Amino acid sequence: MPVYDYEALDTKGKTITGIIDADGAQAARQKIRAIGSFPVTVKEVTDGETSKETRSLSFPALFRRITPAHVSLWTRQLATLTGAGFPLVTALTTLVSQTKTHGFTKIVARIKDSIVEGNSFASSLTLYPSVFSQIYINMVRAGETSGTLEIVLQRLADIMEKQQELKSRIQTAMAYPILMTAIGTLVLFFLMTFVIPNITTIFVDMNQALPTPTRFLIAASDLFKRFWWLLVVAIIAGLVALKAFRKTERGLVATDRMMLSMPVMGMMLKKIAVARFARTLASLLENGVTMLPALEIVRNVTGNVVISGLIEKASSEVEKGQGLGLSLAADDVFPDLAVQMVQVGEQSGELESMLYKIAEVYENEVQSSIMSMMAMLEPVMILVMAVVVLFIVLSICLPIFEMNQLVG
Repeated sequence: MPVYDYEALDTKGKTITGIIDADGAQAARQKIRAIGSFPVTVKEVTDGETSKETRSLSFPALFRRITPAHVSLWTRQLATLTGAGFPLVTALTTLVSQTKTHGFTKIVARIKDSIVEGNSFASSLTLYPSVFSQIYINMVRAGETSGTLEIVLQRLADIMEKQQELKSRIQTAMAYPILMTAIGTLVLFFLMTFVIPNITTIFVDMNQALPTPTRFLIAASDLFKRFWWLLVVAIIAGLVALKAFRKTERGLVATDRMMLSMPVMGMMLKKIAVARFARTLASLLENGVTMLPALEIVRNVTGNVVISGLIEKASSEVEKGQGLGLSLAADDVFPDLAVQMVQVGEQSGELESMLYKIAEVYENEVQSSIMSMMAMLEPVMILVMAVVVLFIVLSICLPIFEMNQLVG
């Protein structure tokens, strides 16, 4: 069934906009009149327009693009409706009018129409791979096959909410250091390009020998004032080159391996990857996906190609009959505690629940590590800024002290 964008006037003469599905433009106008509004424009939305909006990176689209948070909220709402006994099509119809993001509303409407045409829910989701991941689609397919779709949707919502919660905590913890770094950089830029050149001009005009710190500050300020744009260009060029390098297979492996080998951050990235791996694998296994297909799916959620490669190797060993715990223990990436818990879960027949416990353990460790790191980083940043400012102040004050001694 076609989907139409419309603009209409309500009973108070206020302009309203929205989307509606109907057999044709005339039927769409009749539906709009039926809800007490007067249609002004009615335009059919094509598949190309919908997919374009989901991929758009224009400035306005950044505020209406479909994010994982939108999908998580929609999944929770759909799980609630289906759990309350609503048929799937009825639940989707209800959510079409309640979904706030314009592009996502169109997608939900088209998924509903695809189901009405006789396709399964999972097959309808595959029309939008940029919105719904392979894990999401496979779990929905398993839920449809087993007749437990509402339970699967609830677990999907739980997984996505956990991921969003962890991401939100990391972003919140990083907000203050990033803000401090930005402000410190701007202050340093202002001092080096405007304040220091005006002050040090007095010392240069006196034609007297200046202390070493002062001469270094004047040279650095002069260099920065003349070539600051070159520094900006170099940073941008470096970021572009890094992005291009990561697009190659060799570059992606090299940078991901380097990130894992970093002293503190590397261990934290490993814990995040293990938590994602454990929680997702537990959900897939719990919803009827067998081990080998589950490992094939879950290796793409770790966020690191090195770890993904190790999971792929472990999957090959599992296919030969070896246990998952022993397969993961072959490399040093997975922590010993996680490997031991997997082995205990396999031996006791409670692998899914043990994987959930692994995810909770490492998610809590990541949160604790982040809070500890931020608690240490804040005073370090303040100390660094204090040292820089102290150096600038001393470099300016030393010639003044020498001049006072000469006058005395």
